[in-house]
Amino acid sequence: MVCESMKLSSFIQLLAVAVASVVAMLLMGCANVGNGSGNGVNIAVNWQQPLISARQPTDNRTLPPPSPREFRAAWVASVANIDWPSKPTLTVAQQQAEIIKIVDRAKELNLNALVLQVRTSADALYPSDIEPWSEYLTGEQGRAPVPFYDPLKLWIEESHQRGIELHAWFNPYRARHLQAKSPLATTHIANKIPSAVKSYGGYLWMDPGEAAASNQTLSVILDVVRRYDVDGVHIDDYFYPYPVAGAGTAALVVTPLPSPDDTPAPIVELPFPDDSSWQAYLAKGGKLTRDDWRRQNVNSLIEKIYQGIHREKNWVKFGISPFGLPKPSLRPVGIAGFSQYDKLFADAELWLQNGWLDYFTPQLYWPINQTAQAYGTLLDYWISQNKAGRHIWPGLYTSRITNTEKSWQPEEILNQITLTRTRGGANDLVRGHAHFSMATLSENRKNISEHLKASAYDVAALVPRSPWLGQTLPALPRVTAELIKSTRANIKLRMSPDAALTSASPVRYAIWQRYGNDWRFLVLPASAQNGAAEMDFYIDSPAGRLNMLAVTAVDRLGNESAQMFVTPAN
Repeated sequence: MVCESMKLSSFIQLLAVAVASVVAMLLMGCANVGNGSGNGVNIAVNWQQPLISARQPTDNRTLPPPSPREFRAAWVASVANIDWPSKPTLTVAQQQAEIIKIVDRAKELNLNALVLQVRTSADALYPSDIEPWSEYLTGEQGRAPVPFYDPLKLWIEESHQRGIELHAWFNPYRARHLQAKSPLATTHIANKIPSAVKSYGGYLWMDPGEAAASNQTLSVILDVVRRYDVDGVHIDDYFYPYPVAGAGTAALVVTPLPSPDDTPAPIVELPFPDDSSWQAYLAKGGKLTRDDWRRQNVNSLIEKIYQGIHREKNWVKFGISPFGLPKPSLRPVGIAGFSQYDKLFADAELWLQNGWLDYFTPQLYWPINQTAQAYGTLLDYWISQNKAGRHIWPGLYTSRITNTEKSWQPEEILNQITLTRTRGGANDLVRGHAHFSMATLSENRKNISEHLKASAYDVAALVPRSPWLGQTLPALPRVTAELIKSTRANIKLRMSPDAALTSASPVRYAIWQRYGNDWRFLVLPASAQNGAAEMDFYIDSPAGRLNMLAVTAVDRLGNESAQMFVTPAN
């Protein structure tokens, strides 16, 4: 918090005499006020005399604006050690230090979510009885970190301590990366259920047509939801694999992230080897075409994941980040390029329209001015497909900011954020975006982080609400104050829930501070143990003295309580 401090020795002497009574009376006055009904309560505190009163401010000009809302996320990729850990040979202490560094950077930039890849290739970056430890963590698949620790648990704890959501990101079908080096562990699905895994383009892929493959992916995701305090589950754009070239074709793979000025050469595609599962489907009387059958295999898993997550914990959001281009038959005029509908068998429009997700993050990895993949046109298209009313939070290709000649300038990302905000307006469903990936922000390439902090992210923001998951408002928080025995500080404000801790209890507190006529916004994380949070406040110069605080409790779904007002009495 930015404030000017001043010495207040005489002030503190007066306040010290009354502090015990202040705290007691505040506790009594705040313990049973407010019911989350939308009406605020005012606690008027004369810092020199222990007086409090409960009343609603009568002058609306004294009220703060609504809390800022925007999903601000970054992907943290583990595959190939893109983001974390930076190397598979790091010690446990080095891995943990990198976690702290990343979440500190996210907090500094006013991000409010991280999307951590915890399953890259039918493996795990956390202890699992279903799949082996990832080689990207320890250098050898199946080997646990030594000394032992639980990376996912630490990521969650460190993120939550900073008021940041942690979403667990799973690759649904990849079983082995082309660049993997260590042997497959005996507990890997390719060894346990070899019939469910196919080799394609140097990779191993779980066959979506095999029930054992889809069942394992579903089991892995629900296991994490049950055992960990994640805020979201996220899957990426790899369903059936991107096409691989057949013999005699120069290109090897159609990249999922095409360069803005690269046009892949035509290829002769090698078919995905799912004959056995296809024939088994036909033998059971299946009537769909092969393409529709493949799409149905993926659709079925998406629906089961969505339903399964919310059976376990209704507040855990499910997000998907598909390739950003629509199916060919629905494309806006002028839009062209790769078809995930025909090649990945991903019917993203159907998932969005059926509401089988809570947020949709299409990978819009092209510049605003690239006509055939124009960012604004594509964003408008996906907004138009949002019949079920879910969050649209586009993915930004921030990693295109590099030290090469083909690098984007930071202005491209800043302009895409600005453009996305223009699509919000009164539509709370289009308030957010995600950066691929965190490495660019951590490295501050071309000063992108400084640009974001100075403009787009100059003020903190709450994650938007998800009303279809729950709309019950948290109870109005209890607010107490006490003297801090310091030469600089004078008041410690303590927020705590007004009821026993439940899944609807506050996970953070939103605080508006008024200095003169200037409102400043702050988000404070609540303790997982007791739902409480504390903040030190300082007296400004006389011309800009702190004259009001407005505090709300915010639950896991972003629901915000009525405001508790704290003001110096006249």
